[in-house]
Amino acid sequence: MDGTNPKALYRIPEAMRLLSLSRSVIYELIRSGRLRTVKEGRTRLVPAGAITAYVELLEEESTKGVAA
Repeated sequence: MDGTNPKALYRIPEAMRLLSLSRSVIYELIRSGRLRTVKEGRTRLVPAGAITAYVELLEEESTKGVAA
């Protein structure tokens, strides 16, 4: 992950590191639909766009919380 060639798909442990979240929290986000994933065979992968979308969702919710 040097920034010059970003990955399109991340394994769950990589997503955990990128988002600084535990495995159980990641799977809860997946179950609740807040973090999108895809499956390739038996492997569950998190698209880079899904990570970005989740961070944007958090920022949006944070902004709404401040305005309320």
